[in-house]
Amino acid sequence: MVALAARSLAHLDADVTLPQYRALVVLASRGPQRVVDISAELGVNPSTGTRMCDRLVRKQLVRRYRGSADRREVRLTLTPAGRDLVDEVTSRRREEITALVAAVPAGGGRQELVTALRTLVAAAGEVPEHEWWLGWAGPDGTASDDPAG
Repeated sequence: MVALAARSLAHLDADVTLPQYRALVVLASRGPQRVVDISAELGVNPSTGTRMCDRLVRKQLVRRYRGSADRREVRLTLTPAGRDLVDEVTSRRREEITALVAAVPAGGGRQELVTALRTLVAAAGEVPEHEWWLGWAGPDGTASDDPAG
């Protein structure tokens, strides 16, 4: 999955590292966050997270704002350009995964693969806008929303 995201970023010629992209995905999937929360999610020191987010702010992919309840709290949110980048990389990654799954014969473990992908997405904590990959054809050749066919 990491290789798919890296290829998608490279294909876009985006000036974003994979760790920076992961921070963008955290913001896209969980909404506005504090730097310390993004750092914890990525497993990096808060100082590393701060530098990473500073770069994303300079690239105009993220913006900072003060909380309304506590003016000391600074949160980060995606800009429209940041959201567009995440959407484009996600779209390209989905196209690649769809092609990979389509290459698996219907009787050759495709449903098991779909089940494994669901488990992987849940374990990764990704919050999909919808389960886009469930539209793959079931064993009878028709589109199916049920991974069991």
